[in-house]
Amino acid sequence: MILYDTELPSRLFLGTAQYPSPAILQEAIRASGCAVATVSLRRENANGSGAGFRDLLQETGVRILPNTAGCHSVREAVTTAHMAREVFGTRWIKLEVIGHADTLQPDVFGLVEAARILSADGFQVFPYTTEDLVVGEHLLAAGCEVLMPWGAPIGSGRGVVNPEGLRAMRAHFPGVPLVVDAGIGRPSDAAVAMELGMDAVLVNTAVARAGAPVAMARAMAQAVEAGRLGHHADPMDRRDMAVPSTPVPGLAELI
Repeated sequence: MILYDTELPSRLFLGTAQYPSPAILQEAIRASGCAVATVSLRRENANGSGAGFRDLLQETGVRILPNTAGCHSVREAVTTAHMAREVFGTRWIKLEVIGHADTLQPDVFGLVEAARILSADGFQVFPYTTEDLVVGEHLLAAGCEVLMPWGAPIGSGRGVVNPEGLRAMRAHFPGVPLVVDAGIGRPSDAAVAMELGMDAVLVNTAVARAGAPVAMARAMAQAVEAGRLGHHADPMDRRDMAVPSTPVPGLAELI
């Protein structure tokens, strides 16, 4: 998978919050084989007091994708992105502009505005958005080359609640990388997202809060791979009626 001219060997992104310990986080990253780990700037700051956490991630060899989690305005998101570029030394930024406190639904108007500002300033923006096609068009026009539609509200574990919406996005944006961000709760959810033709999934809470995070990280990786293979294998259509797998002609006839 190629994102912003960077080739990635894995289609699983892993979040780094809520793990029982830094050691378990490291193990989960390695078990997942992920190529990208997202990090909230709230775990770091400009004077480097979070250097230990940054070093821990760098030891795993993953690419860090800082995010603007918790930002509720364009100004806050843009300021946080500039801080992240200094701290992590990367132009990549996962852009979040939250518009609703309960559902954590993106403020799509602020999101497009912030994406335009950051893209013009040289950032490579990964916008956390909805499955709305018009919003997607505006984000691409603002300079984004990747879209990150939600599967369900952040941390809900509800899976893909609007598969038709994601299917429509895939059809409408055939050449745009689509990464499902938020709502993945089980490996089967990740597989469903990939079967719909998504290019990758981002998982955090489902792994970090699992009873066995390392095992869940490995399961998510396998689910992503299975879903991707299933999508390209051209699955059979669903049917309303049963169809016998053994043809009737040629069956033994008992007299």
